[in-house]
Amino acid sequence: MAFRFNFFIDENENNEADARDAMDLKLHSPKCTQESVEKNKQTSSPIAASSLGPDTDKQGAETPSKKKLCFKAAKEHDIPEDLDKVLENKVVERRWDLYYINMSVVEMTHLDDTDREGILSKSVSSHSDLIPGVYEGGLKIWECTFDLIDYFSEAEIQFTNKTVLDLGCGAGLLGIVALKGKAGKVHFQDYNSTVIDEITLPNAVANCIGDSSQMGSGGSGKTHEPPSKRSKKAECSPDALTKCRFFSGEWSEVSQLLVSSKKPFSKYDIILTSETIYNPDYYAALHDTLAQLLDKNGRVYLASKAHYFGVGGGIYLFEKFVEERNVFRTSIVKIIDKGLQRCIMEMAFKDSS
Repeated sequence: MAFRFNFFIDENENNEADARDAMDLKLHSPKCTQESVEKNKQTSSPIAASSLGPDTDKQGAETPSKKKLCFKAAKEHDIPEDLDKVLENKVVERRWDLYYINMSVVEMTHLDDTDREGILSKSVSSHSDLIPGVYEGGLKIWECTFDLIDYFSEAEIQFTNKTVLDLGCGAGLLGIVALKGKAGKVHFQDYNSTVIDEITLPNAVANCIGDSSQMGSGGSGKTHEPPSKRSKKAECSPDALTKCRFFSGEWSEVSQLLVSSKKPFSKYDIILTSETIYNPDYYAALHDTLAQLLDKNGRVYLASKAHYFGVGGGIYLFEKFVEERNVFRTSIVKIIDKGLQRCIMEMAFKDSS
């Protein structure tokens, strides 16, 4: 099996890079025209395109827009029978007893546009971690992901036998933590199919077979994290993958696929999402997806920066948006003031117990 494991990450370097990236996010992609939107609706073609941009009020101030996004069709991704093949030519790193694919290596192996969407080469050529409507950042692990993982431990969030959705999953680490916590079902969703195939699914596989294979070749199996930071969650096994489903596509399209599927579907007890509220244009779609997929007594745990420079979104703007819809109650349960301020928000239906 041609893969190897690395076990050291410069956390400070990653955090500084995240802060720089948050400051530098720009809207690079061309605007969709109304004609292209209507054409998408008619053909249901899974093309990637950008949002139309924010609405403005009468004074010209930007406000979170109604949904005016181009559609990206939903798709369910099958789990290959040969799990070793999923990790072929991958470099796997480890943090807090979580294994995940080195994304830089994936980028290097796909610079010739071998991924069907072409997002890897576009991201590299444009020097951007975000091309709205084309590539939504899933090739990078954003720092709020680790904030939320910390919070699971601090708040003693219980995943046992729960049905969990990792929404906007990227690397899928939140869902993998739920899987290690003995969740009954874990579903993963990302905008880009390339992210699911090349990052999310391999990460899930690495966490389910890593320990049983003694880290494959070249890895010592030791973590460089101090004992207080090591995960106390149960380990996975290859059988845990039977609890998982993987989806790509725009949120409303994935919701429709789930509820109309012939496979049994029950609403989620827990929805996890990190750094998905950077763009106010997406708020309506996210809100409606949460309202459609969350169980009546379920909880959403959302991690975000207080503000995303260059894009305009952030936790307080989203909180105001949710309050105006009067569907969910919200509570900011943790604030992290290291670097750019970051927050954890809990959401539940107003009429839930």
